[in-house]
Amino acid sequence: MNNFEAILKKDNQTIVALATSHGRAGVAVIRISGSNVQPIATQLLGHIPKKRVAEYLSFLAEDGSTIDQGLGLYFPAPNSFTGEDVLELQGHGGPVVIDCLLKRVIQLGARLARPGEFTERAFLNSKIDLVQAEAISDLIDAESEQAARAAMRSLQGDFSQHITQMRDTLIDLRARLEASIDFSEENIDFLKNTEITNKLHFILADIQKVKNLAKQGSLLREGISLAIVGPPNAGKSSLLNKLSAQESSIVTSFAGTTRDVIREKIQIEGLFLNVVDTAGLRITTDEIETEGIKRTLAEIAKADFILWVVDHTTTWIGDLKFWKEQQNFFENIFIDKRIIIIRNKIDLKQEKASIDKEMEFDVIKLSAKTGEGLTLLCNYLKKRIGFTTSSEGNFSARRRHLEALMNTEVALSNGLLKLKENHFPELLAEDLFIAQNYLGEITGQFTTNDLLEKIFSSFCIGK
Repeated sequence: MNNFEAILKKDNQTIVALATSHGRAGVAVIRISGSNVQPIATQLLGHIPKKRVAEYLSFLAEDGSTIDQGLGLYFPAPNSFTGEDVLELQGHGGPVVIDCLLKRVIQLGARLARPGEFTERAFLNSKIDLVQAEAISDLIDAESEQAARAAMRSLQGDFSQHITQMRDTLIDLRARLEASIDFSEENIDFLKNTEITNKLHFILADIQKVKNLAKQGSLLREGISLAIVGPPNAGKSSLLNKLSAQESSIVTSFAGTTRDVIREKIQIEGLFLNVVDTAGLRITTDEIETEGIKRTLAEIAKADFILWVVDHTTTWIGDLKFWKEQQNFFENIFIDKRIIIIRNKIDLKQEKASIDKEMEFDVIKLSAKTGEGLTLLCNYLKKRIGFTTSSEGNFSARRRHLEALMNTEVALSNGLLKLKENHFPELLAEDLFIAQNYLGEITGQFTTNDLLEKIFSSFCIGK
């Protein structure tokens, strides 16, 4: 019995949940899945509906009275979303009616489903793989047309197909290599070193292509996080307000106005910027402002990029050098290339927006007041992360997918090195096995219960 079969055997109860949104609506859909669907349907509807045919029925209470009337749809196993018997009830979307129906189904032997449990059962019953399961959640949560299209490609199996092909190639290579090891005494050479090298280079090139597509999908889904930091009155809040096209932050001439973290999610041609405006960096004895600076440091640690805003009219380099020397505040941000200097207020000197290089930092001159240079900043960010506005070929991907692809790359590169240094073929076979398992983690062919719990717990209930 594999671990997936063990999970199903452990919790083979019939589950029920509202599949549509909570609240008042014209129509609500209740979904039931499991081995008790037929007896539940018989008592709730009076009979089992015809397979995959919508029937207009009464939904009956224990005493035979009608709770509601609507459509009943029966999907017998294994030809259903979950791979189990599934019954869907489409009734009126009033909270009281929904509650009465759910209570009745529970009374008949079902229990409320956990978040994502229907999709989890579809995965455990091999109706979909793990990438497709995640794509369902991504499609529901998509906040742009590009993200929705990418999620649909993953749901249709585009991403999985790439991974499966690479994994199959690795399995074939490994099988032939291990055959050579098993028959080494008979001098049967199933693979020559040059053939192994060529195949590994081919797989590594394929991984690079898939990784680039996956990176675009990850950016469409998650975007990038930007922390706006710098000294007080440099124009940090003005920059956030201009980017978000609304007055998100209070702007005054007084230093230390922003004392808490202010967040905005901004979309630019399909790319999401998760922007955080932070308290101005300065040495202060003010207790509230000190707490704000602590929160600033926390946001800096998490951000993909740091927009360090300075006043273009002041001698800002000395201030930057001061903070660079404060090791108790910062660790690696001045050497890990995340800082982008924003020289704000160019309108006061009537200068043009531009991108320069100073102190080994990329420097963007702009005006948060007039908006000049904002397009330059946005285009710079897209170019810096390699984001393209074209959605052609992109599929939905997550950071865990990128990590697995990078780990696969490392394992195969290690294998190539061992081959070059004439190590024992058993060591190369082990690297191929490790790479194979990393690819299997993406689609769920090789995974852990902890990972499954983490993934499906983030789904909405009823999905």
